[in-house]
Amino acid sequence: MADIIYTKVDEAPELASASFLPIIRSFTKAAGLTIGTRDISLAGRILANFPEYLTDEQKQSDDLAELGQMVKQPDANVIKLPNISASQPQLNAAVKELQEQGYKLPDYPSDPSTDEEKSVKARYDAIKGSAVNPVLREGNSDRRAPKAVKEYAKKNPHRMGEWVSSSKTHVATMGENDFRSNEKSVTVTAAQAGTAKIEFVGKDGAGTTLKGDWPLEDGDVIDSTYMSMKALSAFLEKEIQDAKDQGILFSLHMKATMMKVSDPIIFGACVKAFLKDLFDKHAATFAELGVNPDLGIGDLEAKIATLPAGKKEEVEADLKAALANGPAMYMVNSDKGITNLHVSSDVIIDASMPALIRAGGKGWGPDGKEADAKCVIPDSSYAGVYSAVIDFCRENGALDPAKMGTVPNVGLMAQKAEEYGSHPQTFKAPADGTIRIVDAAGNTLIEHGVEEGDIWRACRTKDAPIRDWVKLGVTRARLSGMPGVFWLNENRAHDAELIKKVNAYLPDHDTSGLDLKIMAPADAAKYSTERIARGEDTISITGNVLRDYLTDLYPILEVGTSAKMLSIVPLMNGGGLFETGAGGSAPKHVQQLQEENYLRWDSLGEFCALGASLEHLANVKDNGKAQILADALDKAIEGLLDNDKSPARRVGGLDNRGSHFYIALYWAQALAAQDQDADLKAHFAPVAEALSSNEDKIVGELNGVQGAAADTGGYYHAPQDKVDAVMRPSATLNGIIG
Repeated sequence: MADIIYTKVDEAPELASASFLPIIRSFTKAAGLTIGTRDISLAGRILANFPEYLTDEQKQSDDLAELGQMVKQPDANVIKLPNISASQPQLNAAVKELQEQGYKLPDYPSDPSTDEEKSVKARYDAIKGSAVNPVLREGNSDRRAPKAVKEYAKKNPHRMGEWVSSSKTHVATMGENDFRSNEKSVTVTAAQAGTAKIEFVGKDGAGTTLKGDWPLEDGDVIDSTYMSMKALSAFLEKEIQDAKDQGILFSLHMKATMMKVSDPIIFGACVKAFLKDLFDKHAATFAELGVNPDLGIGDLEAKIATLPAGKKEEVEADLKAALANGPAMYMVNSDKGITNLHVSSDVIIDASMPALIRAGGKGWGPDGKEADAKCVIPDSSYAGVYSAVIDFCRENGALDPAKMGTVPNVGLMAQKAEEYGSHPQTFKAPADGTIRIVDAAGNTLIEHGVEEGDIWRACRTKDAPIRDWVKLGVTRARLSGMPGVFWLNENRAHDAELIKKVNAYLPDHDTSGLDLKIMAPADAAKYSTERIARGEDTISITGNVLRDYLTDLYPILEVGTSAKMLSIVPLMNGGGLFETGAGGSAPKHVQQLQEENYLRWDSLGEFCALGASLEHLANVKDNGKAQILADALDKAIEGLLDNDKSPARRVGGLDNRGSHFYIALYWAQALAAQDQDADLKAHFAPVAEALSSNEDKIVGELNGVQGAAADTGGYYHAPQDKVDAVMRPSATLNGIIG
């Protein structure tokens, strides 16, 4: 196994890798280190799962499964970049692109009838959603803004929109008959451990197994809950009308990429509610076209376009009228008419809500202007977190990045902890009846009465990851000197079980002198936000979903983006997983590159992850050269920030490729200046000189390609030679680096 495994992913991070990875390999080779890669991209996962449809030359190994085994080894060292957590439209688009490239893959069978079609659908469904992270995360998360990044943000604060006390922006959530209010939870006993099953029992008493062979262990916390579709539809119709009455934007905030079963259904319910009259009037036509509201207005428009001319014009006019009759909608792209409800994966809550808060509670409307917004978050489990931050800003004004404290996160995620939507324990109720979890002895552990169409889900959180999470929270509080808050609500079923375990495991550690609290999420958000406004720091110790939300929310407010965060995952068996910042903005960056050969993606997260990876390697393998590389990279990152060599916002400035040149320059200079290792000093002195003396020429070659369209040969599966040609346009830099 290579010393460090670098993941091949998708979109902007993968384009950036084509430029940065050669630099990494050149620098680490001088220290005798090897860098391997594994393909966890959406296209790579698709190809790995359908070998029988491919030629021998097209077949691809299952790198995700291999990495899943690697991270359980004590010498694992993996740098994981953001990958696509595929929604249905993204999966369909990736399959289509691969088919056009000559890969004879099957279409996704949305309504399978044969055993083969059912098998194909099951394999594709396993690729959707957050299929990667649960496999690799064999440890809990330690995520924070690197010191250099935080200091730079204070010296160079990003723009924050003005908050006014009269702002109408607010969060709307169900509060009843949703996942939060219907949740039940138990901790599995030794007598209940074994192979459980999830089954549906109809009104006639007939049972159907929804999931068999679900292994439960002593100490596992298991939950189940459901959302009433009748209650959801009534809630959505009410909030749509209220947004219109108040004259504010209507916006829906979800995570259909991760919650791959539940959230597309909820999204579809919102599409139907917003266009209720349209769906009622054209029900027969839509049934004939196979319209699925879960796929959004974008798919609806595409299907309408296939109608005969007269009918097409009629339905398009009715769609236009329906959109005009509702409240103004939060827009993904006002210029192109792409609404919040076009594609479920276009608006992801952990990126969309912080961006709206950062903008002073404003969202972009269809007129291309900013306006107050109703932020609809149907499930009330964590809606209160965003509401608390919005309320604080409305009462106290915008937060000041130049003075803000920080809210790092210790997140419970190891071994698929709290994976509410990424795994096959979420179902749409097939009829009225009961869904229940039955243990190996045939005893019912949890059950819920459901109606046809209700969304039922279950999850499991193992005991060992909870123990490790508590330990990591105490460790970070001790090392940082910050107070730590467990974001747990004693009045929520799942959290109540976790609180019992937290109280049981805290005495295993030295907590003397530490300030550790347990607070309900909304209260914890208010407390933490009040503290950062005063310049004070607070560790958030949270479950998996809040880990995901908070490591975007506070970083976007603090440093302008979550892409610059350092995310260290101390693997439970001793290895290290180093994750870079979030990739929510990656699609827009790819579009910009293809249109004008300019990649705005900031690789600072990758730089920080590489430094942490090298430091881990140095500690585990007692490798002095790796430590020198890590220390020099830290200095290079400081130089990059101090000299403002991160990507600029538009064509004409330095882009991602230019920032890679400067990180290489500053890294080489730091290695040439150090005196701990004579071999590295001798090797990098001429490299630093060559890069420095050719600075103007290299920057000219990199910037000179900007402005024209760039051909990457694909979006999901771009040929490497074409990507290399686009991302490595400086012959001078390539000649020095190799």
